[in-house]
Amino acid sequence: MGLDSLAELWNAICEDCKKTITEVGFNVWIKDLKPITIQSNVLVLGIYSDYKKQIVEMNYKEILEESCRNVSGLNISINIIVTQSDGADTPILEPSTFNLASLYTFDNFIVGSSNRFAHAACLAVSDNPSIVYNPLFIYGNSGVGKTHLMLAMKNHIEKKFPDKKVEFLRGEEFTNSLIESIHSGTINLFHQRFRTIDVLLMDDIHFIAGKESTQEEFFNTFNALYQENKQIVVTSDRPPKEIKTLDERIRSRFESGLLADVAPPDFETRVGIIYSKAKQLDVPINEDLTYYIAEQIKMNTRQLEGVVKKLQAYVNIHQKELSLSVIQGFIRDIINDSLPEPITVDKIVEEVSRTYSVSKDDIFSKRKTADIVYARQVSMYIVHEITQLSYTAIGKSFEKDHTTVLYTINKIQKLLDNDSSQKKIIDDIIKNLQG
Repeated sequence: MGLDSLAELWNAICEDCKKTITEVGFNVWIKDLKPITIQSNVLVLGIYSDYKKQIVEMNYKEILEESCRNVSGLNISINIIVTQSDGADTPILEPSTFNLASLYTFDNFIVGSSNRFAHAACLAVSDNPSIVYNPLFIYGNSGVGKTHLMLAMKNHIEKKFPDKKVEFLRGEEFTNSLIESIHSGTINLFHQRFRTIDVLLMDDIHFIAGKESTQEEFFNTFNALYQENKQIVVTSDRPPKEIKTLDERIRSRFESGLLADVAPPDFETRVGIIYSKAKQLDVPINEDLTYYIAEQIKMNTRQLEGVVKKLQAYVNIHQKELSLSVIQGFIRDIINDSLPEPITVDKIVEEVSRTYSVSKDDIFSKRKTADIVYARQVSMYIVHEITQLSYTAIGKSFEKDHTTVLYTINKIQKLLDNDSSQKKIIDDIIKNLQG
């Protein structure tokens, strides 16, 4: 969701409610509210004045709850309490460590034929970590529910086994943490973080493919955990055999465990997702309109949920019944909103720098050591392959003329025609960027 903490949720709510509340009203009545905790879908806010509490409850509570639904997509109610001071230094309740990820559970995951096997495997692992299906490798396209399953596992294990240390992160975070620990000389702390846990849940493992130092570190982490009988679960957008530059040692370990795919949801599952989300958000939607949405959006559960969120906003704002024409407009918006953002030169160089262990600054510089020059050439080649930039525009990004860019692209193309290993690396870089 992009909202990883209680503070981030509250900040997003404040920004959203400013669309409805005047600046004076916000500064006088809302600004002094402090997020305290969130439990059982109730957000507790603190205020130091009983008088202010009464005014907010009378005039602004519904607006705050609507903003909460807008930014989280969840039906969270608000409870306001009086704290002991105006400095928020002595709240009645301890500040919460809650994050919205904790609301992803097996109970609110809609099971269908497309995901039943993966769901059962994840539930079995959650009930018996390190006993069954270790490692567990879950794969499928973006938006089909892999991350939901991972977070449901995290929440289930932490609840059932409170003494177990569970780490959930994405492949990109693992890579960035490793790079930072190397640069700061804190590799021992990195090892301590990842090799002393009981359950490792890593999303988007394909991101580490082709990155030699990251793969070496993950391999060693995997071995350390596996030898200590710790649970390992990873997700990817494709099965191990299709991640071309994945280290063969890592691939063989993944394939020695259980592989479970999550396919796009079938019609019945899509209907179930729409009904579940509509019930959660109190959106009145009839069967015909539900079926229409399920027929139009077939590949991505996030898009289904996005349509329901837009319908909720429409009903709350206009107080009108939903119609087919309204839903058709929202479906068009969702599909357009879900189009991938243009891939920038900076993003491409960032991915190349991590793959070849060369800094972004060096790639953009005029330095001419062999490793930097090659990373720069690969960057220009990939920019040409996946963007609409002209040779002149590419050259401007790297302070080169268009003839140099043309020469570089042709050079890398000839290299890839004769070097299958480098071709695999660049193909995986492009897949990661486009994914």
